[in-house]
Amino acid sequence: MENPCNDFFYEYLMTGHMDMPKGDKLVLRGLKFHGYHGVKQEERKLGQKFLVDVDAWMDLRPAGESDCLYDTLSYTDIYRIVKEVMEGPPKNLLESVAQLIASTSLTKYPQVSAVRVQVGKPHVAVQGPVDYLGVEIIRYRSLDVQN
Repeated sequence: MENPCNDFFYEYLMTGHMDMPKGDKLVLRGLKFHGYHGVKQEERKLGQKFLVDVDAWMDLRPAGESDCLYDTLSYTDIYRIVKEVMEGPPKNLLESVAQLIASTSLTKYPQVSAVRVQVGKPHVAVQGPVDYLGVEIIRYRSLDVQN
């Protein structure tokens, strides 16, 4: 039996929706939080360390020309969203955590055209050494935000 999700994904790829955003962006790297996200009971009870990276695409030209914070979005605005989600009510999946960060960023800041969110767990029970395991999503205002 054919999987309809595969057809949708192929069509999505072919229509160019999977291209990486281009242009200016705010960059937040290596954000560290203690949170209680996860499926396992011990993850929700003890919590664990999470690493987060965010790229927020927007036109930085006005701020570059004016040298005025009013003409851009402060890194701290995005950081606060990430902190609120990471230290907030627990989610089962990192996919849900990343989605909430992305959707909140796009909804709250209309100047952001796309956002990439990477969420990693450095301490996971796997059969070998890792830096971290996690997810990365890219969300676009044009596709993912209801007007």
